[in-house]
Amino acid sequence: MRIDRIVTAGTFSLDGKDDDVENNVWLVGDDEKVVVVDAPHDADAIVAAIGGRQLDGIICTHGHNDHINAAVDVAQATGAPIALHPADRMLWEVVHPHRRPEIEMAHGDVLQMGGVQLQIWHTPGHSPGGVCLYLAEAGVIFTGDTLFQGGPGATGRSYSDFPTIIESLRRLLVYMPPETVVHTGHGESTTIGAASPHIDEWARRGH
Repeated sequence: MRIDRIVTAGTFSLDGKDDDVENNVWLVGDDEKVVVVDAPHDADAIVAAIGGRQLDGIICTHGHNDHINAAVDVAQATGAPIALHPADRMLWEVVHPHRRPEIEMAHGDVLQMGGVQLQIWHTPGHSPGGVCLYLAEAGVIFTGDTLFQGGPGATGRSYSDFPTIIESLRRLLVYMPPETVVHTGHGESTTIGAASPHIDEWARRGH
């Protein structure tokens, strides 16, 4: 099994505000097949990272433009389907009004792609359709913008809610083994064990 990361740069746009951001793109699979977790900003860089492997799917952890704006171009270049939780469809349609994701994810689903099994955790709060992807065999979870090193994802813009993301994290942190590696949508990775002792502190501080 291979888990590779590339970083792409671009703009996050929502509520009339633009922010320069760097996004992690995670590629999970082996030397023959792979799945992409989030496809932001630079389709050419993502396709280059895939190389000659078969792309089985593009899984979007949520519908913010800085996680999906290259997804359709990558799909067209590779023939791969796109997966998104339907609660984020309104965010998706702002960016891609003429292409619907082929796969609607739901909590508890297991996606078999890239030679691995990814269990879907619906973790709303940063957005209504945010999901985390648990790869049990590797002891890894891909959290998108739900959980970062040092705290939860931001909840200051449309369709986000702080109490909801705290509730999502409480469920996630209780279930996941502490040694589980957390691969995030931005920045460096952490672990469930590093995050768990701080959930009450984050709830009190309000971000």
